[in-house]
Amino acid sequence: MSEQMERIGVLTSGGDAPGMNAAIRAVVRSCIYYKKKPVAIYRGYEGLIAGDFEDIDARSVSNIIQRGGTILKSSRSKEFMVPGGRELAYKNLKNAGIDGLITIGGNGTFTGARIFFEEFKFPVIGIPATIDNDIAGTDYTIGYDTACNKVLDAIDSIKDTASSHNRLFFIEVMGRHSGFIALRTAIAAGVEAVMIPEQEVSIEGLMQMIARGGKNKKSSTIVVVAEGCRTGSATEIAKKVDERYPEYDTKVTVLGHLQRGGTPSCTDRELASRMGVAAVEGLMMEKTCDMVGVLWHHVTYTPLKEVLNMEKLIDLDVFRINEILSI
Repeated sequence: MSEQMERIGVLTSGGDAPGMNAAIRAVVRSCIYYKKKPVAIYRGYEGLIAGDFEDIDARSVSNIIQRGGTILKSSRSKEFMVPGGRELAYKNLKNAGIDGLITIGGNGTFTGARIFFEEFKFPVIGIPATIDNDIAGTDYTIGYDTACNKVLDAIDSIKDTASSHNRLFFIEVMGRHSGFIALRTAIAAGVEAVMIPEQEVSIEGLMQMIARGGKNKKSSTIVVVAEGCRTGSATEIAKKVDERYPEYDTKVTVLGHLQRGGTPSCTDRELASRMGVAAVEGLMMEKTCDMVGVLWHHVTYTPLKEVLNMEKLIDLDVFRINEILSI
C-alpha cells in the first residue's frame, strides 16, 4: 500500500442520494483507521474550485449515518466544465497538500473526475451514489434501495384510495432515462402495468391491459410510469386514457423529489459503508481513476472510462413477470 497517500479529500456532487452521509462517514473513519488525514470538500466541484476545504476527524461524522442528503452539500459546477476551472481546482488541491480525491455521485460526477485525472493525473476514486441505479460496474448504487422503498410506501397508500373509489391512478417515479425504480416497485407493489424507457408500451397496449382488468372485475388500476418513458409523461398518458375511458376517475400522482430524501435504508447504509472503506483502500493500493462497485456481493474496481462507456441494461424478463402477475 502507498505510504505517500497522506491526505485524502472527499466530496459529493450532483443530485443527492440517501446513504451519501454513510459513505462520507466510512471514508473519514477509514482514513483515520489507516492513519491518513481526511479533508472535507464542501459543495462538490464548486468547493474544489473555491478551496472550500476543512480538516475533519472521526467525531465530525458522528450521528450522520441515519441522515439523508449530504453534510458536505452538493452542486453542479459549470466552471469545472472548462479547463481553467479544473486547473484552479488542481492548484487548490496541491496547495492544501491533498494527495488523493474520492468523489461520491453519479455519471456527471464521474465524467468530471475522469477528465480531471486525464489532465492532471491526480489520483481519484469514484463512489456511485444515485437513486436512478443507472451506473454500470455495480449491482446497485447508493440511494436506489431507499428510493424504491419510498415509492413502494406511496403506492401502497394510493392503492387504498384507488380501490375505494374505482379509480385509475398513474404514478410517475424518478429514474431519469432508466426504469429501474419503476420496474422494481411495480412488481413489489403488485400494480397492473408499468411503463419504462427500455420497453415501449403503446397507448393501445395499455388500453387493452385496462380493459382486461375490467373484464376480470378489478375495482381499480394502478400504472407506474418512469419519468423517462418514451410514450409520454404520466400526465400526458393519463389524458389520452381518460378520453378513451371516461367512466374511470383518472388521477395522476408525481412523486418527485420525496424519493431522494429521508432516512437511508439498511441496504443503502451497508452498501455505502462498504464502498467508503473500499475507496480509501483503493487509493492506498494506487488505484486511480476507478469506481468502487459491488457485484455479486463482492467489492470491485472498474476504470471510470469503462463505467462511462457502458450502458447498464435492465432485465426485461422482470417486465414479463409483471405482466404475468397483473391478471
